[in-house]
Amino acid sequence: MIEYGLYFTTLTLIFLTSAIIAWLLIQSLGRYWQEYKDTFTESTSTGMADMFMFVDPQRLFLINIGGIILVPLLTWLISRDVIMTVSAAIGMALLPSMIYKTLRKRRLKKFEAQLPDAFMMISASLQAGASLNMALEGLIKEQPAPLSQEFELLVRQQRIGVDLETALSNMEKRMPSADFIVATSAIKIAREVGGNLIEVMETLADTLRRKAAMEGKIESLTAQGKLQGKVMTGLPILLGVILFQMEPEAMGKMFTTPMGWATLAVIVVMEFLGYMVIRKITSIDV
Repeated sequence: MIEYGLYFTTLTLIFLTSAIIAWLLIQSLGRYWQEYKDTFTESTSTGMADMFMFVDPQRLFLINIGGIILVPLLTWLISRDVIMTVSAAIGMALLPSMIYKTLRKRRLKKFEAQLPDAFMMISASLQAGASLNMALEGLIKEQPAPLSQEFELLVRQQRIGVDLETALSNMEKRMPSADFIVATSAIKIAREVGGNLIEVMETLADTLRRKAAMEGKIESLTAQGKLQGKVMTGLPILLGVILFQMEPEAMGKMFTTPMGWATLAVIVVMEFLGYMVIRKITSIDV
C-alpha cells in the first residue's frame, strides 16, 4: 500500500512538472511568436513604404510562416535528410530579407542612373526662368519612378512647411546613395552662399555621367573575373551532384556520418571564403 502511494505521488509530481514545463514553453513560444510577428510586420511595412510598395504586412507574414513550415516539410519528405531540411528552413527564414535587399538595391541603382538627366532637366528649367519648385514639379511629370516618386514626396513635404534642407536630408535617409548625398550637399552649399544653382546642376550632371561611364568600364573589365568566381564556386557543387548520381552509396556517407558532416562544413566554409576573396578582388569602388 505504501509503495502504491509512493508510486502515485511520483506520477503526480511528474505530471505536474511536465504540465508546468509545457505551460512555460507555450508562454515563451507565444511571446516569441508575437515579438517576431510585430518585428516582421513593422519592418516590412516601413521598408515597403520607403520603396512605395504598399503591401499588406499581415499577408506577407502568413506567407513567410507558411514557407518556413511547408518548404522544410516537403524537403524532409523528399530527401529524408536532416541537413537539407535544416538548410531549407534557414533559407526560408532568410529569404524575405534577401528579397528586400535585392529590391532596394535595384531601386537605388535605378535612382542613381536617373540623377544626371534629372539635374540637366532642373538646370534647363532654371535657365528658362522657372523657380526651383516649378523645376521639381516638371521633373516629377517627366521622369519615371523611382526618381519621380522621391521628388514628389520632397515637394509634398515642402508644401506642408518643411524647408528644402530638411526635405533633402529626409530624402537622403530614404535613398542613401553616395552620388545623391554629394549632390544634395552641393545644392545646400549653393543655396547658403548664394552660388549659381544652374551651374551647380550642370556640373553635377556632367560629373555623375563621367562617374557612370567609368563604373561601366570597370564593370565590363571585371565581368570575366566575377563570372570565373561564380563558375569556380558552383563547380564543386555540380561535381558533387554528379558523383551522388553515379555513386549514391559512397556519396551518401557525406550526409549520414559525422565525418561526412565535418567534410561538408569544411567545403562550405572554403567555398564561401574563396567566393568572397574573388568578389573582393573584382569589386572596385570608384
